[in-house]
Amino acid sequence: MSSYLEDYGTSEERRAKRIRLIKLGSIAFFSAVLVGIVFYALFKNRGEQQQAKAFVASLAAQDYQGAYRMWGCTDASPCRDYPFNRFMDDWGPKSTHADESSARIGLSQSCGSGVVIRIDYKNSQQPVPLWVERKTKQISYAPWPECPGRHLHLGAWLRSLFN
Repeated sequence: MSSYLEDYGTSEERRAKRIRLIKLGSIAFFSAVLVGIVFYALFKNRGEQQQAKAFVASLAAQDYQGAYRMWGCTDASPCRDYPFNRFMDDWGPKSTHADESSARIGLSQSCGSGVVIRIDYKNSQQPVPLWVERKTKQISYAPWPECPGRHLHLGAWLRSLFN
């Protein structure tokens, strides 16, 4: 049988180890949550941004029919309110957006069922806001330059740090 003085302090050591383990576990948990939030903010609109990049790449390659198909329009079933000749006026070689090499994806914001993606041009002061529907990845003009309401723009801020 051990005496009282032999066991003195062992419970304090166990308590200190337990507190240290709880602190490290809490730090690891909150770090993982923070990393998850950062990755979510950076990559939540990635598919829609890739669709917008593919659209710009089709225009740069002068594949106007392919770019027109990304709007959900084909020769067999043209868009009622956006015929191909009007598409060419907006995006063709004689349009104000003919220099697709200077185009880059700017701000992207989630709004309901889609994403507003801003296409910025080096020589133009006016960016072009596009709407990419999440389910179909169909492109159209955005109804607003940015989503209505107040936004933190956390993803844009994080992307600006890494670009």
